[in-house]
Amino acid sequence: MEEAAAKMPEQPAVKLIGWLSPYVHRAEVALRLKGVPYELLQDDMANKSDLLLAHNPVHKKVPVLLHGDRSIPESLVIVEYVDEAFHGPPLLPADPLARAAARFWARFVDDKLWKALWVALWTEPGEAQVALATSARESLTLLEAQLPEGKRFFGGDAIGFLDIAASGVALWLPVFEEMAGVTLLADETHPALCRWAREYAADEIVRQCTPDMTMMLAFLTPKRGMFMSTAKAMAA
Repeated sequence: MEEAAAKMPEQPAVKLIGWLSPYVHRAEVALRLKGVPYELLQDDMANKSDLLLAHNPVHKKVPVLLHGDRSIPESLVIVEYVDEAFHGPPLLPADPLARAAARFWARFVDDKLWKALWVALWTEPGEAQVALATSARESLTLLEAQLPEGKRFFGGDAIGFLDIAASGVALWLPVFEEMAGVTLLADETHPALCRWAREYAADEIVRQCTPDMTMMLAFLTPKRGMFMSTAKAMAA
């Protein structure tokens, strides 16, 4: 038995190319929830490494998961791959309809919610910004409505796929709000979503891969002008 075990091939090493990003956090927290050891390879987005360009030549963005000789780009794709490739608590629901709903709302977060939040955060104060903030809060209301009554997370009593997809709302939105001087998510308007955000941020596994807020502010504040430029382009 011991001889047979000794001859078994070792599990391919798992590495994650990333940097300070809510999308990289998605991949990290998925790996940690599944109990998968990994090495984080910090990349410089201002001077992208040959490793990143070789493994994500299409978008040239992080995160990219390296699993042996396989490379998987895009955060939500990585989360699904991790869920299927490794043992551990399931991240997507077992029921096909619930799985489809989780994927739909995850796409809503990326395709609609973050755009609405970003433009509202980084548009100059005025009537246009007020209207954009109203639209962003309406999108937050749609997301909040997906929280199951009496449950801690979108995934029920445990963090699941949609919680991971929406994690930027819990961890990064407060940083951007402080930088921009704009509040979009508040207990007065979205009590259930705020409760969820606190529950998510306080989770022990999530905390293991959550950057310090002071460090995030120090790193991101100099990029404020760039954020305003991207918001202007998105709103055009």
